[in-house]
This record gives sequence, C-alpha cells and structure tokens, in this order.
Amino acid sequence: MAAQVIIDEEECIGCESCVELCPSVFGWDEDSEKAFVNEGADANDDCVEEAVASCPSECIEVE
Repeated sequence: MAAQVIIDEEECIGCESCVELCPSVFGWDEDSEKAFVNEGADANDDCVEEAVASCPSECIEVE
C-alpha cells in the first residue's frame, strides 16, 4: 500500500507553512482557513518531510 499524507484538521492552526513549502501536496481551504492534502498527492515527494518538520502544531503525518 502506498504511503499517505494526513493532516489532523482539528490540530491545524492555519499557518500555511506546508502549503508554501509543498504546494504539490498541500492545498489551502479559504473557508476553513486550514490546509488539506491534495487528491492524488505523492507522499514520497521530497518536500513532504520538510513540511512535516516545519509544522508548528505537528498535525501532519505520513502513514
């Protein structure tokens, strides 16, 4: 099974760092002011690790 990127939307503080660092994987929802994982996103994209490490609320994980 392929790895998946998951965002805990309850924990997301809306800082947008993941979206800025890795726009191919993360998107931004203007209504909820939260990040989301783009459909079909590649969890192995090089920028995912950097986004996980930079998340201040530690709400991103790769399974």
